[in-house]
This record gives sequence, structure tokens and C-alpha cells, in this order.
Amino acid sequence: MTIHDNFSLKKYNTFGIEAKARQFVAVHSTEELKTVLQQYQSEPKFILGGGSNMLLTQDIQALVIHIDLKGKRVLKEDDDFVWVESQAGENWHEFVLWTIGQDFGGLENMSLIPGNVGTTPVQNIGAYGTEIKDTFVSCDAMHIATQQIKTFDREACKFGYRESVFKHEAKDQYIITSVVFKLSKRNHKINTSYGDITKELEKQNVVIPTLKDVSNAVIAIRQSKLPDPKELGNSGSFFKNPIIPKEQYEKARALHPEMPHYVVSDTEVKVPAGWLIERAGFKGKRFGDAGIHKNQALVLVNYGNATGQEILNVSKDIQATILREFGIVIEAEVNVI
Repeated sequence: MTIHDNFSLKKYNTFGIEAKARQFVAVHSTEELKTVLQQYQSEPKFILGGGSNMLLTQDIQALVIHIDLKGKRVLKEDDDFVWVESQAGENWHEFVLWTIGQDFGGLENMSLIPGNVGTTPVQNIGAYGTEIKDTFVSCDAMHIATQQIKTFDREACKFGYRESVFKHEAKDQYIITSVVFKLSKRNHKINTSYGDITKELEKQNVVIPTLKDVSNAVIAIRQSKLPDPKELGNSGSFFKNPIIPKEQYEKARALHPEMPHYVVSDTEVKVPAGWLIERAGFKGKRFGDAGIHKNQALVLVNYGNATGQEILNVSKDIQATILREFGIVIEAEVNVI
């Protein structure tokens, strides 16, 4: 392990923001992680995964620990299911493709989501009708203060919409080191009902879709709407889709009859934040090097040299406008540092 001083994080965040870490170290095993935490016990620390769900608005005056644990394995299996463990530093999309290559079902709808496996439970990431909680079994996490490993099962994670215990009670206390998923080996539950998957499959002349077909459809849809962070700095969806009471939705729809929604429960509906942002006129707008993507209003982008603060200012302008025009609060999905 090498400790670097005054280290650039530009290549370690998908927005491509230039920010410095006071110190930086990459760890490749739980033993290395334990050693670093013990040696720098009294120092402020910042845990960095794939850098895909954060907006850096300042230099980080701490020791940045980059979790680069690699490896995946089958823990056990029966006739119908397989339990697969992935280390936290594995790239999420590559892991999804690996499971599909093994004909393990359950993650295909979440193809091409940026980031690493270790951060997926934190956000309870999801796409096209599925979420991590649907296949999640447990994760191991190291307690930062004691270096003890604790296993969190699905109940202990307290999953919600883009929520988990790691964003609340356990925030800044644990580092996830590995995650276990329960995936199907046969009789796969193919989910094509959400979004444009069915249309994309029809376009590809697929009648009876396989796991790979669904993954390919999701990839095609995402690539048509979402910019590649390697080419245009972004963090995927910047905002959560707001979940609001039905009464509030009815009031908003009275003024905007075309407003779409998805029923969440008897009392709540989800409104697409992208629709709200586009309707407010922000889609494709540019403010210096910060802007909103031309194909997907949910995605804020860095056209080259935007600062994190400039992107944050754009996001706040969007939030204020949505609240003023629709009476709806939209929250950031991205962590602002």
C-alpha cells in the first residue's frame, strides 16, 4: 500500500471534477483495509468506491480510502437458485454481465448502472422495475472504529426507495466489503413490463426474451438516453423520482393534466422527475460547462471544466423551479461532498 499526498481525484469520480485528497490510499483486501483503519484511527477518513454517485464540491481534507477489493464466487446452489458473493470493488456492470454469462437471473434489468458492487446496497440501486433488495441476501461490512466485520441481512439493511440503513443509522460507521445475491438458475422471472424494454425487444425482433436479451435491451435504452461518463462527466440520474401523496398529485395534475405517475400504494404515487425537469424547460440547457443532458433531463453533466459547485448550483436552480411551478420537492440522489 502506498499513501499519496495531495492526490487528484479527477479520475476517481464519474463527474470528472478536479478535486484533491489530502491523502489517498487504495486497499485491495480486508487485511489492508484493517491495517489502514488501525494506523490512521485518529485521522478523518473518506471512503471511496466507484465514484459514481457523488458530486465533489471541494477538496477532501482527509485520508481517502479507495475500496478496490476484487473477486466473485459461488457460495452455494440448489436446483433453482445460486448464492453469489462479490467483493465490493468489482465493477457493477461487469458483475451483472458475468452473472448473465453464467445464466444466473435477477440483475439483468440493472445493466450499465455505473459504480461498484459495494455501494449498491447503500443506495438500494434500481432500474426498470427491479431493485437490489429483490435479490440481496446480505453484505459484510467492516466497522470503521473497531475493524470488526458485521453481516447485514436484508432486514437489517432497512431498504427503501434509494434508501438503506447505511444512509442513516449506520452512516459513516461501516465500509461494505462484500455482497451476496440470490439469483435464479432456471424458471427466470423475465421482467419486461417497465419503461421501454418491450418496445426495444420488439425493435430487435425478440419474441421470447432471454436474460441476455433483456440486458441488451436495457443497455441500448440507457445508451440512447445516458451519456458515457468516460466521454461526458456525469453521475447518472442526479435526482430521485418524488413519491408524493395522492392528494398532492391530484392538485398538481389539475394544473398539469398530462403529468404522468406510477401508483406506489393506496395513498402515494411516484412522479417522474425527468418529466418535471423537462417540462420546466431545463432539458439540454447549458450554464458554462455545467448543464442538463439533451437526451435525459435527469442527468446533469460536466462539459469539461465545470466545478462541483457550479453543477450543484444548477441542481438547486432546478429544485427551486420545480417547487415553484409544480409544488413538488425533488431530492438529489447523488451525494454532495
